[in-house]
Amino acid sequence: MNRDEIDQLFKSLRNGFDIEEPSKHHKQQFLIKLNKNNTDLLIKNNKKNWRFVKPLVGLAASFVLLIALYIGTNKNQATSDLASVSSKMAETQDFFTTTIAYELSKVEKKTTPETQALIRDTMRRLEALEIEYEALKKDLSKSGDDNRVIFAMISNFQNRIHLLQNTLEHIQNIKQLKHLDNETYTTL
Repeated sequence: MNRDEIDQLFKSLRNGFDIEEPSKHHKQQFLIKLNKNNTDLLIKNNKKNWRFVKPLVGLAASFVLLIALYIGTNKNQATSDLASVSSKMAETQDFFTTTIAYELSKVEKKTTPETQALIRDTMRRLEALEIEYEALKKDLSKSGDDNRVIFAMISNFQNRIHLLQNTLEHIQNIKQLKHLDNETYTTL
């Protein structure tokens, strides 16, 4: 949706919003229920599960940091990207960034202790590709929309997607090997 469509949607829904105040004790009741649910959840999880969660938190924090750095550098620098070339290139850039985010979320969901090293290596390689892309953006603004630079930027996006897809395949292979290994032990 573009900005005008969103504004139009809110204008049409303006009188339909629920503006009633909740009861006086609603917040307290909500916090009591929330604390009870959190306490129940903490009781169910033991320290062994916490060791598995710590690496995921680190990976998620790294991902958020990369996104923040990417957004921060885009706002601070006057560089061009594919979206500045044409509307078709803007669509292409949106497609690639959406696909990369989707593949990255799939990789993060498959994180296990056996795959941590592989995922760490993938994240380092993605970071290197991101640095390369930033240099290409500067080259694009200097070259005046040179087709070679545009092709290199598209190739960079494709390399990131290919890297994430290969990582997912390797994770699947690791899971299959682990499953086969477990079957071997159970049949002995």
